[in-house]
Amino acid sequence: MSMISYLKSSLIAAVWFVFLTLPLMAVKVNTLKGTVEWRWLNLLWVGMATFILSAVWRWAMERRQMGSADAASDETEATRKVGLGQRLLEDPKLNRPIIGVVVVIALLMPWVSEMYQVTIWVFALIYVVLGLGLNITVGLAGLLDLGYVAFFGVGAYTYAILNTRFGLDFWVCLPIGGLTGALVGVLLGFPILRLRGDYLAIVTLGFGSIAKIVYENWEEVFNGAKGIEKISRPGFFGVQMDIDAATTFTYYLMLALVVFTIFITNRLKDSRIGRAWMALREDEIACVAMGVDMARTKLSAYALGAFWAGLVGVIFASQTTYINPASFDFMLSAIVLSIVVLGGMGSIVGVVIAALVLNLLPEYLRAFEDYRMLVFGAVMVLMMLFRPQGLISNVRKTYAHRKVEAEDVHG
Repeated sequence: MSMISYLKSSLIAAVWFVFLTLPLMAVKVNTLKGTVEWRWLNLLWVGMATFILSAVWRWAMERRQMGSADAASDETEATRKVGLGQRLLEDPKLNRPIIGVVVVIALLMPWVSEMYQVTIWVFALIYVVLGLGLNITVGLAGLLDLGYVAFFGVGAYTYAILNTRFGLDFWVCLPIGGLTGALVGVLLGFPILRLRGDYLAIVTLGFGSIAKIVYENWEEVFNGAKGIEKISRPGFFGVQMDIDAATTFTYYLMLALVVFTIFITNRLKDSRIGRAWMALREDEIACVAMGVDMARTKLSAYALGAFWAGLVGVIFASQTTYINPASFDFMLSAIVLSIVVLGGMGSIVGVVIAALVLNLLPEYLRAFEDYRMLVFGAVMVLMMLFRPQGLISNVRKTYAHRKVEAEDVHG
């Protein structure tokens, strides 16, 4: 493609983008004064930025196609070099120092930062566990779930009801919330065992919407739109803690839960049931033909994914001390699914990084809060174009057979 073609296509894209963003970027309604302000300079900046990004993008896409063609013709599987990111994941000499530094920073963070920062990190870690739980269902088993927020709400409401009405302690309700989420996951999984693809996504989306409607209208149990308040924070052997101490304790609790979730998820990934999940994700028909129990495999994926959502829902309710149906809308499911896709389907490290990025950056970049969703959508589009496998792609394990010489065997 010639330079003139680059400029022409980029100019058309800039004009279209200026037209589409005109109501958002140029029009500002002042409700107090009853006036409309026109910000034409914003449109100029949008047009210039879109023109430059479009030109760079088209140039990068062409270079990528040329590089892919060269790699396909010249490069074989045996001669491919391992990238830096892959070496960091596989080489203990490289990743252990990094893990050690991250652990030290995480442990010292509540003592060197403000309590507001600790609270932000508590909710970021909650999304990390949610992402790892959904990664089991979507990333490993390939079951698209758009109603994952329902299991999160089940855990939160389980603790809220048991604590405020029956006086049960946090530590008693924590496993109950996880098991309740797993039970609801199994109940959801039974009717949709034969569904795949878009049909499965629509059913799970409907389930998430039904759960929110039940929370809003069953006032005798869930207290309707008013929600449930005065939920107890987690305690430590009966020690009374103020808000700051309880937040710090919840932060360390979430750190421990993240480490535990990573350990369990990694072990499940390499287990027999994990291999069955990945086989189901790749080809369900071939998976069943090879003798894998489809019903058991799907139900276990739903149950284990929902277990972590219910578990962290209990911690969410204890941290906020108040929940209502608005806390469990579809947007939360979309964010958690975006974490799994952005991080890499089936990649544990990628999901952790994506969860932290998507939850911490909006808090630290509040100067751009008016354009947060615009930037979020642009980032997702660029990821789908240039990195469709996610930030850190899931690496498939390979098994190599070593040839043993006959003289070595008999000698």
